[in-house]
Amino acid sequence: MKRLFLLPIIILSLSAAELSKEEKNEMRQLYLQNACNSCHGNYGEGMGASPRLQGLNEEVLLKRLKNLQEGKTRTAFGTIMISFAKSLTPEQTRLMAKYLADLETKIPEERYEIEFTREGDGGS
Repeated sequence: MKRLFLLPIIILSLSAAELSKEEKNEMRQLYLQNACNSCHGNYGEGMGASPRLQGLNEEVLLKRLKNLQEGKTRTAFGTIMISFAKSLTPEQTRLMAKYLADLETKIPEERYEIEFTREGDGGS
């Protein structure tokens, strides 16, 4: 008797699907409109006490967003995030987790062309 293993493959391929250009633009706008970049950086790279979001595991990001929507946070600084997370619809929550997981730092070539490296510029 043959067993079919199509269902797990279909589920895996759906979760691995990339965001469409429209979804990326929508999430980028939402990220900027909510001023996420003021604490987490333009590309989710993290700043000061605000954690890096860029490139984290999508499932971890989704769980963290859902926890925030339920009022659960790990730090006192995280309380500000509860209202932001609660403003997202379930679909926006899912798309935001995917968006953040796929973010990459973009370094403009003309900026800091001599002293800037991916490792930093010595803290200046």
